[in-house]
Amino acid sequence: MAGGGFCRLPNGTVVVALTLTRPCGGTDTGPGPDAPVRVLVHAANRARALTRLRNLGLRAVYLRGNDRPPTPDEVTAVLHHPDGLLWRAAPQAGQELWHPIRALLGPAGHAGPARPAA
Repeated sequence: MAGGGFCRLPNGTVVVALTLTRPCGGTDTGPGPDAPVRVLVHAANRARALTRLRNLGLRAVYLRGNDRPPTPDEVTAVLHHPDGLLWRAAPQAGQELWHPIRALLGPAGHAGPARPAA
C-alpha cells in the first residue's frame, strides 16, 4: 500500500490523504490506469473517511500510519470543495488542479465494473 496520512482539524474533523493506484474504471483524461493518484477525504473521523472511499468501490483502502499527512494546501483544497473528496496525479506535474472524485471513478460512479443498462 502506498503512503498516506491524516490531520485532525480544530473542529474535530479529519482530512485523510492517500496515495493509491488509479482504479481501472477511470476516464481517459489524466494519468494512465496504473499511475498513482493522491486522494483527499474530509470526514468526521478516519474510519468514516475510509468508509466513504470504500462505498465508492475502492475496497482495498487502508490507512496504516501517518507517513504522508496532507499538506496545508491539500487541506485547504478539500475544505473548499463541496463533496470533500478530491484527487490528482501523485507525482504532480506542473500546476495540475484538483479533480472531483467522479472524474476518477468514471461514468459508473464507483470503481467497480460498469453495470449493464437494463
